[in-house]
Amino acid sequence: MKFLFISPRFSGGIGGHAAMLSDQLVQAGHEVTKMKTSHIPIKNLKNPSFAIFGTIQGLTNTKKYDIVHAFNVPSAFAMRYAKGRKKVLSIHGVFSDQVKKLHSGTVSSIASSTESRVLKWADALTTDSKISRNEYKKKLNFDFEYLPSAIDTVKLESIPNVEKISNQIIYLGRDSQEKGIDVLKNSESKINGKVVYCTNLSWVDAMKLLKSSDVLAVPSRMESLPTNIKEAFFLKIPVVATNVGGIPELVSHNKTGILVPSEDFTQLSVEINKILKNKENFNEIIENAHQFVTNEMSWEKILPKYLKFYEDLLNN
Repeated sequence: MKFLFISPRFSGGIGGHAAMLSDQLVQAGHEVTKMKTSHIPIKNLKNPSFAIFGTIQGLTNTKKYDIVHAFNVPSAFAMRYAKGRKKVLSIHGVFSDQVKKLHSGTVSSIASSTESRVLKWADALTTDSKISRNEYKKKLNFDFEYLPSAIDTVKLESIPNVEKISNQIIYLGRDSQEKGIDVLKNSESKINGKVVYCTNLSWVDAMKLLKSSDVLAVPSRMESLPTNIKEAFFLKIPVVATNVGGIPELVSHNKTGILVPSEDFTQLSVEINKILKNKENFNEIIENAHQFVTNEMSWEKILPKYLKFYEDLLNN
């Protein structure tokens, strides 16, 4: 199959997923072209400028593809005009809800109107969490295919051994409001260890830092299906995360990790300190998490689901 992948970037959350899926498809013998589109690097202009420049590229690209797969709502404009037998749009989390958290009421209103319009342009819609699928059905009555994002266990196994740093807690993600980085910073004085913030490292360096830590803290206010939790599970790092979005689909409380309420500075620090004080008590949770992510969230398990999804789409 010949694919065109469209994403504002091919790193981070949904962009990182697009990059990994592209690599897996190429390894399986398919052809993937990744559209690289510029944008204006100003907060309220990033998405609109990407949509405009992407539309121009979609219109001027004469190559034909079997599948044009766009990742996130701004990519849908290029998807609409690109030449493909079938069009797929993937959204991780509810786009308009994310924009509402991050931007003004005016921008949020525009995003909501745009979202309901562009979803109609795709032949199929996918999302990586069951809660996002259910919310889109309830909110806009659109049917989404549930296709979770996976981790590359081969690359994770290649991360070199590192020395453990006792009582090190890691934050791994963007420095942004919806990720709750401020919540963790406000909890620091009550945590019996050192918190390190990994917001702008290469993937390999980030994984080495994660591997050296005792706890991954995920204080998010909203999430879909966070890759950093899956990576921590595989590397056998215990996770304390907020009970929001798709996180409970990964973190089953006291089974694969620890859940705390969003915005609860105190409970976040209490649960982190419990792990730091009695690490051996969490061995079973660590093993459960590793087994879960290996059995359910590796590309060996997820790629066949994508291939069947694409093949069924082309045959209908």
